[in-house]
Order: sequence, then C-alpha cells, then structure tokens
Amino acid sequence: MEKPTIIADHDLTPKRIVDELERYIVGQHKAKRAVAIAIRNRWRRQQVESDLRNEIHPKNIIMIGPTGVGKTEIARRLARLVRAPFVKVEASKFTEVGYVGRDVESMIRDLTELAVQLVRREAQDKVHKQARKQAEDQILDRLFPPQAADASDTSGASDAGRPAYEQPPPANQIVFTVDPSGAVCQTPPTIIKEAGKTNDRDELRQRLRDGEFDQRTMPVEVQETSMPMMQVFSNAGLEEMGINLQEMFENSPMGRRPPKKREVKVTDALQILIEQESQRLIDKESVTREALQRVEQSGIVFIDEIDKIASRESSRHGSGPDISREGVQRDILPIVEGSTVTTKYGMVHTDHILFIAAGAFHVANVSDLIPELQGRFPIRVELDSLSEKDFLRILTEPDNSLVRQYRALLATEQVTLDFTDDALKDISRLAAQVNNQAENIGARRLYTVMERLLDELSFAAPDRAGSTIMVDPAYVAEHLQNIVEDQDLSRYIL
Repeated sequence: MEKPTIIADHDLTPKRIVDELERYIVGQHKAKRAVAIAIRNRWRRQQVESDLRNEIHPKNIIMIGPTGVGKTEIARRLARLVRAPFVKVEASKFTEVGYVGRDVESMIRDLTELAVQLVRREAQDKVHKQARKQAEDQILDRLFPPQAADASDTSGASDAGRPAYEQPPPANQIVFTVDPSGAVCQTPPTIIKEAGKTNDRDELRQRLRDGEFDQRTMPVEVQETSMPMMQVFSNAGLEEMGINLQEMFENSPMGRRPPKKREVKVTDALQILIEQESQRLIDKESVTREALQRVEQSGIVFIDEIDKIASRESSRHGSGPDISREGVQRDILPIVEGSTVTTKYGMVHTDHILFIAAGAFHVANVSDLIPELQGRFPIRVELDSLSEKDFLRILTEPDNSLVRQYRALLATEQVTLDFTDDALKDISRLAAQVNNQAENIGARRLYTVMERLLDELSFAAPDRAGSTIMVDPAYVAEHLQNIVEDQDLSRYIL
C-alpha cells in the first residue's frame, strides 16, 4: 500500500496542498485551489478562540464536470494527504424514507467505522515494537520452553504428548561444544539451562529475526467469531438497530467461539501473535474517542453522482423513477446542515464535516437541486474536459503515470518497455479521438487504449524475458489504427 506524504498541519498551506495534488492529477487548477482553501480553513478554525470556533462552519464544495476528469481523485488524494477519515458514497444508492434502500445516515456510520480503523492502525503502529517483542517471547517459550528446575522433578507431568520441540532433554545430557581455540569442551545440563535463561535468549531472538526458524511449525490459538450476515435496508433507525443486533450477537456466547488451535509456520505465527498483542496493548476507549473527534473535526464525505438525485424540470410534477429524488435531497439536507447521527461507537455531530459533492450534470443542472441543499454547497467549481495535451501529460507527468505503471509491471517479467515521444503523442491523439467518437469517459479512456495496445505483449511477456520492446508510431498504428478507424468496432472494444 502506498504510504501518504506526512506533512504537519501548520505546513499544509494552500500552495503546498496544490503542489502535492499536482503530483498525481493533471490540470483542474480551480478545483485544487478550492479544496486547498477549504482544508486550510479547517486549520485556521482550530486556531480561533473557542467561543467563535464553533460558529465557523466548513464551506462545502460541489464539483461539476464530466466523468473521468479527476473529481473523485482530487477528494481521495486530499483525504490521504491530510490523514483525514474519508468516505465516498453514491447519492443514487440512497432512497427516501418509506422506500427500500440505504439510509442517508449510513454515510456517517461508514465514515465513523473507517475513522476507528484508521486510529486503531495508528495506535497499533505505536505499540508495534513492544507487541513484536512479546510475540517473539511467546514463540521462543514454545519452541524452547524453560527446563525443569532440576532433574529430580517429581511433579508427575507427562511429556509424552508434547511436540518434539517442547520435550525437555534428558537429565544426564552432555553437550559437546568447541571453544574459539578449537578445544572440545563438555557442558553439563545445569550450565545449559542457566545459559538459556540469560545470554542464549538474546541469541535465540536474533536467530528468530534472521529467519532460521521460519519453516518450523507451532500451535497458535486463534479467536474465531461466527456472525450472521445481516444488513437492514430501511430508514427510521432500523439500520442502526441492525448494527446493534450484529454487535450484540458478536459479543454473545453464540457468536464467539472458543479459541481454535492452528498449526502454522513460525513466520505466520509471528504475525498472528503481533496482531493479538497489539490489540491487547492499545486502549480501545481512547481509540474510539480519538476516532469520533477526527470524524467531527476533520472528516470528509464525498457524495458522487449528486446530479442523479436532482429533480429535472420536466419530471417535477410527474411520477415514476424520479418520485423519490427530492425526498433523498431532503434527507441529505440535515446531515449537511449539521445534525447528530447515532453510531455503534457513539453520537457523531456533523456540523464540521466537510462535504464535497460531484456530478456530471449533463441532463440536470445544479439549479435543479432543492434551494436549501444548493445553499449548503456555496463553493461551485467547474472542471474542464480533458484535451489531447492533457492525455499526453497524464501518460508521463504524474508520479503514478500509466507509462511508469506498465514499465514496472513488465519489468517483473524481465521485459524492458520503452515509449518514443511520437508514440505517446499518437496514443493521446487516438484516446481523444475515440472519446469524441464514442462516450467521453475522460482519462479512463487511456486505460482501455493502453490495455488494447499492450494486450499481445502482456500475454507473451513470460516468454520474452530479457527482451526490450520499443513502442513507436509504427507499433501504435499496427495495434490501434484499425480499431479507431472502425467506429462500430471501437464502441465495443474501446
């Protein structure tokens, strides 16, 4: 998983935010400026005296532009940059009260769940070193258990059922070792046991970290939870009731099975035990408190396809599929205005959550939204359609550019992939041409074009290890030109 750039909050100036977004997103400078200012205003609000701080509300943003121009990517990269809880929802999945579908409050519950996971991972990272040490101690105790205090132990405990690595050595065992001078020495068992308690422990730990015991197996207790798959599609609090029932079942004797022993390799056991130890070390209550605080103060909800719930002028007085559109808007309104949502972790106030809405608005207009909802998105940004020049920049400039991705993928097969500048220009031109001929899906068209261009090479790459493939204009014409020229065929393939 890609690690986000860690930047202190006070260093996240609008210019710095825009510069970071430029690393991954081409163009759309107005949208980048709008979200950068919104994020900086959050930091500014935290510096204001407490009496006025609660009166300053975020300026929600609505992005208007065709699909594939970077609306979702801007919001996602922004959330990753500021390490804020972020959830993307589609407005078309919500329904008005009385209809079967998702409750609009579920977006806040999803955001809270993600925040808890985010804070929990951070807490586990902080105790990882201690958790690893405790996990290593458990593994060493099981692989090399402490020996009996003396050979005359009459406790009556039987070793017959123990694994070989847990059985103590015979009381009269003599170990032969070679000292640095080359002389052979005899080590009595008492010295062995004493060394195992002191110096040898560190040596065994280092050998464990070096992977010497990775292929050994050992039993590990794993807690398994049996839960029914339940999801309630309704409003009026029934969805929250479903969540509470699920949590109650999980904590009940019916839902929690006794620990199950599994025989796993040491390398797998280490990861399981680290996870278990880190769970014991973190304070779950403080994790929940911190997560709720982050949701309320820095949470970001991205509502996509908001144009799909806009009531078109021609259907405002009609019936049919549009009947619940305005009702969904009115259900979303109190969430955006500021209300209290019940989650299984506690009450969440939405007053200071930043909402970013987006839609293509090809058929409907922003003015087709109810006036109250329009007023809650005071900042409107129009994103530009992508041109041939933009496609060329997308192919080469971002840190995660498509050219860089395909080179890395084929390099795993020992195949070197190179593109000439003219070939990249031709790819950009053809992608723009297909967008004009068929549906305009923005930058996503480059994915289909590149996949089609490199289809044969990707299939044959394992058999071409050590070769270098140069993609030039002739290569592009050979693999793409016929499809682009046949418009009927390109509609199905591209």
